[in-house]
Amino acid sequence: MTHSPTSPGTVLVTGGSSGLGAAVVAAVRDAGGRPLVLDRAAPAAGVEHEIVDVADRPAVERAVASLTERAGGLDAVVTAAGIDRCGTLSDVPADEWDRVVAVNLLGTVSTVRAALPHLERSQGTVVTVTSTLGIKAVSDATAYCASKFGIVGFTRALTAELKGRVRVTLLVPGGMHTAFFDDRTEQYRPGPDAKLNRPEDVAATVLVALTQPPGCEIRELVVTSSEEASWP
Repeated sequence: MTHSPTSPGTVLVTGGSSGLGAAVVAAVRDAGGRPLVLDRAAPAAGVEHEIVDVADRPAVERAVASLTERAGGLDAVVTAAGIDRCGTLSDVPADEWDRVVAVNLLGTVSTVRAALPHLERSQGTVVTVTSTLGIKAVSDATAYCASKFGIVGFTRALTAELKGRVRVTLLVPGGMHTAFFDDRTEQYRPGPDAKLNRPEDVAATVLVALTQPPGCEIRELVVTSSEEASWP
């Protein structure tokens, strides 16, 4: 293993092919770490990965086992995979609503559960990714808010459960300049004047959480544009 106070070591990133996940992968590589990716699409060239849908728990378990065996262990997990489906509860088809929760919340849980034995051996770090909408609820986002509020509860309980064994950080990002909003209808896209963060800047804060010295952890991080409308 290569983890040290200045290197993040071997880091498994879900959703590592785009958006915040891809920015975390780049930050880990630049810091001398070894990123591993779980995603439905291939990540940047040269990054070890498994093609998997994080909503498929058995597939996640197999993929985590395969990647960690090839890497010789694991120092951290960052659960950046996430989707959304905007609309009122009555307008969003039930299967699509359920899938948001399956990817965002259950995918987070499945990945962390599969990685946990490896992280306990390395006294590693879990970074879960929620959202400012995991703390502040808004209309037409019941699936997203339910999944992201769930990640907050899951992570805080996990922190208590793993205290002194595995470090746990809850990342609460605001809106970012990514493709996350591309498939939304116009009414649900950020306006032309929206103040959004660069994913690279948010990834830099993840790297801080991954490189804390032994015995120190960052429990929760809220990272937003200085003009973020959804926080506080």
